[in-house]
Amino acid sequence: MNPKQSKPINKKKLALSVAVASALTAMGYEVNMLSADPTGEKDCPPVFADATVSEDAQINVQIAPLSQSDLLKWKQRGGTINDASCLDRTSIYGIVQVTNIDDIKNALEFAKENKIKVSMAGARHSMGGQAFFRNALVLDMTKFNQMSLNEADKVLTVQSGATWHDIQNFLHPKLAVKAMQSRDIFTLGGSISVNAHGMDHKAGSVGSTIHSMRVMLSDGTIVRASRTENSELFDLVVGGYGLFGVILDVELEVTENVVYETGYRYTDYTEFPEISENELLSDPALGLFYGHLSTAKESLLQEMILYTYTQVLAPDAVIPPLQEESNTRGIRFVLNLSKKGDIPMTMKWFVEKYIGPLTKACTVTRNQALKDGEVCLVSRNDLTHESGRYLRNNLKNDTDILHEYFIPRAQFVAFVDGLRKVVQENGVKLLNASVRVVHPEPNFLNYAPTEMYSIVLYINQTATTEGNEKMGKITRALIDLTTSLEGRFYLPYQLLYTPEQLKRSYPEIEAFFEAKEAYDPDSLFTNTFYEKYSKLIGDQ
Repeated sequence: MNPKQSKPINKKKLALSVAVASALTAMGYEVNMLSADPTGEKDCPPVFADATVSEDAQINVQIAPLSQSDLLKWKQRGGTINDASCLDRTSIYGIVQVTNIDDIKNALEFAKENKIKVSMAGARHSMGGQAFFRNALVLDMTKFNQMSLNEADKVLTVQSGATWHDIQNFLHPKLAVKAMQSRDIFTLGGSISVNAHGMDHKAGSVGSTIHSMRVMLSDGTIVRASRTENSELFDLVVGGYGLFGVILDVELEVTENVVYETGYRYTDYTEFPEISENELLSDPALGLFYGHLSTAKESLLQEMILYTYTQVLAPDAVIPPLQEESNTRGIRFVLNLSKKGDIPMTMKWFVEKYIGPLTKACTVTRNQALKDGEVCLVSRNDLTHESGRYLRNNLKNDTDILHEYFIPRAQFVAFVDGLRKVVQENGVKLLNASVRVVHPEPNFLNYAPTEMYSIVLYINQTATTEGNEKMGKITRALIDLTTSLEGRFYLPYQLLYTPEQLKRSYPEIEAFFEAKEAYDPDSLFTNTFYEKYSKLIGDQ
């Protein structure tokens, strides 16, 4: 053979090389898709049978040439709005950006003169249209966020559009929030409107930490409400989903930014109630705790990790500035990969169980720590200064939905057993199941009439009509399970429950709607939740 002559191509080797290259390319594409930062706000096609907004809808409106309109700060005229579920795209009259009290008053006057409904929006993480309604005027409260501190009394006066992220940055490093969710992206007004709670088993809900607040009613008057002043209005606004007025500013109780030692404990779910009652809740040094139940197939809702944060005396503690969350792509990849099947879901649980504790940031340093051995110290603010950016993604026709159920403590094991059955029988893609403590609350729509555990579920759903129908079936099954155990379900999420289930879980709902009519007789303030269920229950 002529040495200059080319050797014949080995077709098998070529095919193998192409296959390997293609596989590596596909793998790289898949990894990037599952881990990539979102390129913008996710948009999903309509999934409800009565949806009136087409996929490409851009509703334009003619703004009336009134004096109030000239005074409004229009962020958007016409168009649509959505919430974190991506499933509730709704045509609206427009969005007004609120920066001061006059903006609110002018917007209410404009809405009344033009016979337009009004809704209030913050981070829009309620998933049932509680922040808007079809053709309504939406008040964007996110820039209504001024605050001041009475450090001696530990009282923060803060406008309702401030996020917990804003508040933490303002208070740190000396003081901290007493009660809030485990994420910091929500606005104070939104948290009050759903009476949110967190992982402080002593503090209770956000509502329990409010000294007083000012509320603008539908006629434009401003009323101060507290447990002792206009107490009925106070109990209606806390957990009232923005239906009784616009929360202006709040006197909020804050606390010391104490230092905790982190701890991890592994147990079986059947042992948790005894551990909780006899060890955790009775420990005066335990500042925060919560649990995660396994979502892996072989240990589904059986294995449990308890995350504990025990207060330590640390006069020499060095508390650094708050850090923004990191490694969001890696966490997002693990979470989104777990949606692909049983093996990836098992991998996610393995990462949380064995790798997570090794990678937790220990932010607080002190000289004494060298003597105490390998302890991990964090400040109170560190634990909730997280926006959960890894939960957002670019996955098409894919969304993740929150559920939350409040169960009497004696019924915890029975509920988890029933939950496991629903998950297995319906092929639920359960991404997370966490457990927290909640206490009885005095507000009108009270989700915790007794001492309860809160079980928070994060469920993956295809953003299709079929996916939504399946989610509806799952939701109604879990609500039936909950109410059979004298529990209640949380209202800020998808409106997939029946009026009968709502009345069974919240027997005071009819009186709540009647109070709404008394305080707002023209129903100026509204949202999708109210418009749907007040009519359905009123017709029964």
